[in-house]
Amino acid sequence: MNPRAILALAGYATAITAANWMTNLYGVVPVGGGLTVTAGTFAAGAGLLARDVVQDTAGRAWVLVGIAAGAALTAITSPTLALASAGAFLAAETIDMAVYTPLRRHGWARAVLASNSVGAALDTLLFLWLAGLPVTASSVGGQLIGKVAWATVLPITTVLAVRQVHRAVPGHSLGT
Repeated sequence: MNPRAILALAGYATAITAANWMTNLYGVVPVGGGLTVTAGTFAAGAGLLARDVVQDTAGRAWVLVGIAAGAALTAITSPTLALASAGAFLAAETIDMAVYTPLRRHGWARAVLASNSVGAALDTLLFLWLAGLPVTASSVGGQLIGKVAWATVLPITTVLAVRQVHRAVPGHSLGT
């Protein structure tokens, strides 16, 4: 496995573990506008993006390794969250792959935006339910804003902006 794939896998497992650790420690927190999120929402959203990088650099099977590693590390502090997280990530990542893989050949940003939106919705609903946390308009809405807007749209916009700058500089290319 190449160094980029190893880093992507480590980042993915770390994002899963961090999301669960933060949720175990702080639970559900208000984020304004009457919305709430699990404390690990932003790390979970980053995990959805990291999943796509793992697939691109190491292959789909390694995504499952990342989920297992994240769940195993989470089980040290909360077996309940480990099971909820593994179940939600497994279901969400399966649907995410089904959307991401065929769209990837049409461009990275399009594939990530579509797949993370679908994956975030499924992950949110399943995780909240499996973890025994409130499944309300406030919690689902907050989670989706956190995962899709902050952890998907913002990084995609940043990557596209950096690519645009690099394209404007002769001799630089970041690829797609």
